[in-house]
Amino acid sequence: MPTLAHPGPTRRHPVRTARPAMQPLRRTALAGLLLGVTPWLGACISDDDAPRQATLGRDSLPLISQDGYQFKDFNRNGRLEPFEDWRQSADARAADLTARMTLAEKAGTMMHGTLILDGSGAAIDLAATGALLTGNQVTTFITRMSADAATLATQHNRLQALAETTRLAVPVSISTDPRNHFQYTVGQSVSAGGFSQWPEALGLAAIDDAELTRNFGDIARQEYRAVGLHIALSPMADLATEPRWGRVFGTFGEDVDVVSRQVQAYVRGFQGRGDGLGAEGVVAVVKHWGGYGAAKDGWDSHNPYGKLMTFPGANLANHLRAFDGAFAAGVGSVMPTYSMPDGVVTVEGVTLENVGGGFNKPLLTDLLRTRRGYDGVILSDWGITSDCSGPCVDGAPAGVSPFAFWSSFGTSWGVETLSRRARFVKAVDAGMDQFGGTEESGFLVEAVQAGELTQARLDVSVRRILLQKFRQGLFENPYVDVQTASTVAATSAHHAQALEAQRRSIVLLQNRNQRLPLAASVRKVWLHGISADVASSYGYTVVATPAEADVALVRTATPYEVLHPGHVFGLLQHEGTLAFADGQTDVEVIKAAAAVVPTIVTVYMDRPAVLTTLVDRVDALLANFGVSDTALFDVLTGRASPRGKLPVELPRSMEAVAAQKSDLPHDSAQPLFPFGHGLGY
Repeated sequence: MPTLAHPGPTRRHPVRTARPAMQPLRRTALAGLLLGVTPWLGACISDDDAPRQATLGRDSLPLISQDGYQFKDFNRNGRLEPFEDWRQSADARAADLTARMTLAEKAGTMMHGTLILDGSGAAIDLAATGALLTGNQVTTFITRMSADAATLATQHNRLQALAETTRLAVPVSISTDPRNHFQYTVGQSVSAGGFSQWPEALGLAAIDDAELTRNFGDIARQEYRAVGLHIALSPMADLATEPRWGRVFGTFGEDVDVVSRQVQAYVRGFQGRGDGLGAEGVVAVVKHWGGYGAAKDGWDSHNPYGKLMTFPGANLANHLRAFDGAFAAGVGSVMPTYSMPDGVVTVEGVTLENVGGGFNKPLLTDLLRTRRGYDGVILSDWGITSDCSGPCVDGAPAGVSPFAFWSSFGTSWGVETLSRRARFVKAVDAGMDQFGGTEESGFLVEAVQAGELTQARLDVSVRRILLQKFRQGLFENPYVDVQTASTVAATSAHHAQALEAQRRSIVLLQNRNQRLPLAASVRKVWLHGISADVASSYGYTVVATPAEADVALVRTATPYEVLHPGHVFGLLQHEGTLAFADGQTDVEVIKAAAAVVPTIVTVYMDRPAVLTTLVDRVDALLANFGVSDTALFDVLTGRASPRGKLPVELPRSMEAVAAQKSDLPHDSAQPLFPFGHGLGY
C-alpha cells in the first residue's frame, strides 16, 4: 500500500499540498519515506524562499526527481509534466491534465458513480469498482458504507491504490450524504456510525448561531477528511415553505435570511476557508437549485407523482436568494433540483423551461452561470438520465416490494421521451458538469462522435472537476492514516460540542404550571420512548405505570402516512398528515398518561407537526430536531435551558396546511405556534 516521500522543510509559498504524512500501510513504506532525501534536503533547508517538498502518498507510482524535488510520475513516462508539478497552480495543472485526456477519460470524469460494496456492506468490491475505474474511467464516487472510522479509512486507501493503476492515475474523489445527524434515509443521509452526532440542519436553524454552524462544518470536515471523504452532498438551501414536504428536516427552515446565513456558515466550515475550497477542505454541494421546497401538495420529486414545484405566491426569487450565502462562501458545487415548474414560471425576467432542474437551461445557464457568475461544478441529482417506466411510474404491484425495482429508478422529469443519450446532451447544453448516480460515460463519447457535443464543451466541465481535486491536494496524497482516522473521527471534544448543540436546539413550546425544569420533589418517572438507563443515571426511579409516577415523560414524532407504498421513496419518505389525532398509538398513550399524572412530551420535528390535539392535555411540550436522551434530560432537569426558536411555524390544522401557499413562508392561518416561538427558563 502507499508510501510517502519525505515532506521536506517548512513551506514558504502558497503551493497546495496534501494531508500530513499518513501511517505507512506496509513495510515498504520506510523505503518510500527515505527515497531521495539526501540529495536535496540540505539545499531546500538553506533556501528560505524555496517551496516546501510536498508530501507524496503513493502505492505503485514511480517518482521523478527534478530541481532538488520529487514528484509523482502519474503517466509513468519519466518526464515531469505540468500537471504532475505540485509547484504549479491548481488552475494550470487542471488545464494541462484536461488536454492530455482521451475523450473516454473526459466522459468518465463527468460521471459521479456509486461505490460497489461486497456482500457484507463493510468493504468495497474492488473488482467491480475497478471495472468502473478502468472501463468507464470514473474517478468520483458516492459511498453509502456505514462503518467505523478505521474501516472507512482502510477501504478508501485501497480504492486510491487501485486508482493508481489507471493510465493517468487520477485520484478518486469520494462523496457522501450527511453522516452527522439522527435521521437516516437511503439516498438522503447515512448513519452517523462513529462520527459526532448533531441536530438535523433544522435544529441548527433553531439555534441560528452562524459561528456554531461553521464550527459544526469544521468538525465534520475533519471527520470526513480523516477517513478519506472529499465531497459533502450538502447543505440544503431549499426553503421549507411546504410543511407536508418530506425533506423539511434537512433544511434550515422557511425563512430566507436564516437559511442564507446558515448555509454560508455551513459551507465555510466544510470547505475550510471563508471564500472557497481550502487544501484540507471538503467540497460542499449546495442543493437543490432552485425551488425544490415549493413542492406541489407536499409530494417529493424523487417520485413521479411529486415532480412539480409550484409558485402560487410568485416567490421563486426568494427561493433562489436563499442560495446567496453559499455563493458568498465560494461554494464548490451546486446540485439542481429534480423538480420541474408547474406551468409558466418567470423570475428575474427569465422564464423557466418545463423540465427538471438538471435539464433547465434558463435555470442553470441564465440564472446561475450568467446572472450569478457561478463557475464551480454543477452536479446533477441522482438518476436524471435514467428511464422511469412501469413500476417506477405506477408503483410496484400489491404485495411486491418496490425495492425489487430499485434498478429502474429514474428522474428524467420533462424529458421522459428523449433517449438517454439525448438527455445527457440536453443536460450538458443546459450547463451540467457531472452526472450523479450513473457510470454511463459512453453516451457522452457517442454524443461527441455524433457531433451533438464538442470536446471543447466537455473540457470546460472536466477542468472544473479536476480543479477541485488539485485544490484539495489529492494528486499529492489521497491516502489517510488509519490510526489517526480512529482518533480524529468523533473525539470526546467533538461529542461534547455536538451534545451541547443538541441541548441548545430544543424548543420549549409550552410550559404550563412551570412544570419544567423538573422539581426536586419529582423522583418517580414513567417513560415512553426514552431510555430507562439514562433516566436512572439522573437519579430517577422508573415505574411501570403512569399512576405510580410523579411525572410521565414521552417521546414521539410528527405523524405521517404511507400513501404510496408501491414507490421506493413513497416508503422511505414521510408523507401526508402532520396532525396528532385520536386513535394514533402515541396519542392514546399520551391521553392515558395525562389523565392520571402531569405529562411532558417532546416531539421530533422532521416536519412541522400539528399539535392541537395535545396542547390542552399535556403540561409541557418540547420540539426537538434530533436529540439524545442525555441532552433531553439535561434540559428536563434544568442542567441546561432550552434556547431554540422555531425555524418553521407549527400550523393549527391540516385545513390550514392545505390552504397555505407552497412557496410562501409562515403563511398558514393562525398558526398554533408561530415562526420564531420558543420559551426558556
